[in-house]
Amino acid sequence: MAGGIFSPLGSCSELEKANCHPLVCLLCHEPYQHPCLLDCYHNFCASCLRGRASDGRLRCPLCGHPSVVRGGTGLPPVDRLLQFLVDSSADSEENVQCANCDRCCTKAELDTMYFCNTCGQPLCAPCREETHRARMFTRHEIVSLSKRTKDIHKKCPLHEEPYIMFSTEKKSMLCINCFRDMQGESRAHCIDIETAYMQGCQRLDQAVMAVKELQTSTREAIVLLKAMIEEVRNSASEEEAAINSLFSRMQEQLSERKKTLLKAVQSQHEEKEKAFKEQLAHLASLLPTLQVHLVTCSAFLSSANKAEFLDLGYQLMERLQRIVKLPHRLRPAQTSKINSEYRAEFARCLEPLLMLSPRRSVVGSAGGIGPGITGTNMLPGGQCSKTLMVPSCPPSSDKMSTSPMVKKPTMHRYISTKVLLAEGRETPFAEHCRNYENTYRMLQTEIQGLKDQVQELHRDLTKHHSLIKSEIMSEILQKSLQMDVQIAAHYSAVEMMRSVFEEVWEETYQRVANEQEIYEAQLHDLLQLRQENSCLSTITKQIAPYVRSIAKVKERLEPR
Repeated sequence: MAGGIFSPLGSCSELEKANCHPLVCLLCHEPYQHPCLLDCYHNFCASCLRGRASDGRLRCPLCGHPSVVRGGTGLPPVDRLLQFLVDSSADSEENVQCANCDRCCTKAELDTMYFCNTCGQPLCAPCREETHRARMFTRHEIVSLSKRTKDIHKKCPLHEEPYIMFSTEKKSMLCINCFRDMQGESRAHCIDIETAYMQGCQRLDQAVMAVKELQTSTREAIVLLKAMIEEVRNSASEEEAAINSLFSRMQEQLSERKKTLLKAVQSQHEEKEKAFKEQLAHLASLLPTLQVHLVTCSAFLSSANKAEFLDLGYQLMERLQRIVKLPHRLRPAQTSKINSEYRAEFARCLEPLLMLSPRRSVVGSAGGIGPGITGTNMLPGGQCSKTLMVPSCPPSSDKMSTSPMVKKPTMHRYISTKVLLAEGRETPFAEHCRNYENTYRMLQTEIQGLKDQVQELHRDLTKHHSLIKSEIMSEILQKSLQMDVQIAAHYSAVEMMRSVFEEVWEETYQRVANEQEIYEAQLHDLLQLRQENSCLSTITKQIAPYVRSIAKVKERLEPR
């Protein structure tokens, strides 16, 4: 049942509502009845917690923290301090009735009421004068009603003697008899009531100051977390908008390139189909001619005598030779593969969107996470420091402010650089990265020193409200301006290396592109050889019957 009763408190107003009155239970919203203190220091009524314990543990209904419960009641111990405050509040708010005349006294009239400790009854001022002035009441102890609760605790319940000492060891008050019954070493820890009260007040003031500091830090942390939640919400909205925008542009580019590629495929299809049909028509018209001449040869050989053969045979042979020597397109002039290079075309149309266009990064150029919140406020493990940094100002250099944002965050860039340098290849870019890391660490150290100084000043102003010398602020501003000049100079130096590295990258890209082109050409040549071999096999199968027919004719002519 832990945490199931309360919804998460998401705003300061809800927090104030949840703690609107210190003497009201957060479960039943009624004044505490026998308040119990959990290990997380949350209080609830005993009746509200009854029946919630399981296996000797009771989870706080507010925060879910488990508390160890001892005894058969299944309840944590009663908070005596809170019970005292509840009883005091009830005594001060209830109407008191005089035991003699039944006169009711409101809270504003408590100073006019008295209480007889001997009789144990409240008295109004007239009844005190009339009834307790007799000689028989001279030994009755009559005090003011407002001081009755304070006077109750002045006597020891064991010996009925007034308290005179306080034991700092046992944290309890002692009467004279209690003090006499103590051992000698324990008496060294006893002081008088007044001294104990003064020391207790001082310690309580120190504890209150510590709690106030924790309260201030908690409020600052709440403001910080609320700002970060808002920043996360805004960042998520911006990132979603950027993703949707990029996706829409990618869809538009892909749609346009798709239309172009489909037109190119259709054009190649029409051209290849037209060429193959023309070649097919030529071969289709050649095949009957060949068949006719083969039949003619067979009939001529079987029917002509020697004189007829010598008269017409050479003419037939010349005709057959001319037919064979004619330019017949037996091989396909081109492949049947339609290649539009659609992968490369799609990648080429997306390249300006994915690689060359500036991408908005969640982490800004100054490492800021949001207004007034910088990356240095984040502690290891995702925790946040208590101090808030002032909003970061835009860089003074226009060139730096208009440059594309870095795609990879600093940690990712640092790890990638370490991997690059660990490979051991001595390239101009590796040497540049090595020099860059040294300079960047030096600038980062100086910037961190300035941030620490500003955090100390901010802490002094917000917590201690101490005066700060203006010279310190002037020095920090001067150092900040100097650091800005150094960072701008280093940025310009790195920017000047762009042209050199772009030439190297272009050469590498051209080399890779050439290798890819050669590789694709090798595959294409192998496919073309395979197609030619397939055509050769088909033609061989087609002319095999004619070869066998001619061989038979030759066998018949050889005897002649």
